[in-house]
Amino acid sequence: MTHPSVGAESGSAGAETFRCVQAWLKRFVSLGEHEATAIALWVMMTHTLEAFDCVAYLSITSAEKQCGKTRLLEVLEQLVWRPWLTGRTTPAVLARKVHTEQPTLLLDESDATFNGDKEFAETLRGVLNTGYLRSGKTSLCTMRGKTIEYVDLSTFGAKAIAGIGSLPDTVADRSVPIRLTRKLSSESVERFRRRRIEPEGKAFREQLAAWAQEFLEHSHPEPAGLDDLPDRAADICEPLLMIAEACGEDVAASARQALLALCGRAREDESRGVRLLRDIRAVFDNEGVDRIGSAYLSEILASFEESPWGPRYGKPFDARALARLLKPFGIRPGSIRIDGDATPKGYHSEQFVDAWARYLPSSENPPQPQRPPQPNRIEHFPATAVATQPPQVSELPLEKPNKAYAVADVAVVAVPGDTARVAMLPFDSEMREMEF
Repeated sequence: MTHPSVGAESGSAGAETFRCVQAWLKRFVSLGEHEATAIALWVMMTHTLEAFDCVAYLSITSAEKQCGKTRLLEVLEQLVWRPWLTGRTTPAVLARKVHTEQPTLLLDESDATFNGDKEFAETLRGVLNTGYLRSGKTSLCTMRGKTIEYVDLSTFGAKAIAGIGSLPDTVADRSVPIRLTRKLSSESVERFRRRRIEPEGKAFREQLAAWAQEFLEHSHPEPAGLDDLPDRAADICEPLLMIAEACGEDVAASARQALLALCGRAREDESRGVRLLRDIRAVFDNEGVDRIGSAYLSEILASFEESPWGPRYGKPFDARALARLLKPFGIRPGSIRIDGDATPKGYHSEQFVDAWARYLPSSENPPQPQRPPQPNRIEHFPATAVATQPPQVSELPLEKPNKAYAVADVAVVAVPGDTARVAMLPFDSEMREMEF
């Protein structure tokens, strides 16, 4: 492996360093191009922490064992600044070592950790929830003689967390997701032998440190591409994109593409609440209505493929379960009028406008779900065809609109021949046509 010379121009030296890190990673772990790009930039970031007030974590996950998570951490141990590869420690050691040494934490088997000892899991969660910010702290009790005091410890530092399944939402939200799969028989990587690799890794870390010193001697503008990412993703990706731009436009373009793809894909692991808001918005869009009954809405949601709205713990997803999930957003069911005098419990679309604006990207195109059969819906009445340019209902010469029609804003437009008619549908009588 060749290394860039320290005296080389900053951009070319950075680009060469970036390519060398990518090559090192791919020697031992089967990685996609986007994953290799993001990890290489993250490795370089660990050597330049003093330049940033916010850093990204790596969330290294897989669906099953033997997908290369531990191997990737072992490879990273040879490259990152002050590596600390561990699968388990005590709460006191974890908090104090992060505070004192500011190591690059390489945590393995996080799934077992978060599901194990509660005290350690909560300490770890506290360190991870705040440690992406330079101002992040955790507080511990300490004894001074017979007096119990507390101490604030810094949690700031780069961290890579590996485990099966997904991380807690708050930790995943601070991470660039790296999803590993078992390699195919046709894919080959070099066997990792620590004794043979360590001398080369040491020389490479020294070269990374030399590049980092040169990087830190210059100021760097805010990178492009942040506006394409959600707020939290933009915060954690800014150092990676800044490093990429310092390495030249080719690296910067690859970085923007990779981080947008990876952080956009992270939406699959969003919370149940945000997923529910997203799916409900899709239902309203697909139905083309401004109100919908609770029972019918829960039925549609439960019919979605690859959704979490099926039976849970042996209980069906019903109107009560729906109301329970929407309550934290301040959205509660109420009586709505749908079919004439019927006023079932349900929701108006306007109840969701604020939550949609706050938790879902406005530019997002919602999915179009398949609708189950809909009894007692307007489109099931016969002899209806939608006109391409429907007339204004307000221009119809209705003598007693309020008395004649239970729902004055419901109309079905029929086009027999060349004559346009509006068929008003009062729910307490049969459909009638009215010429105009």
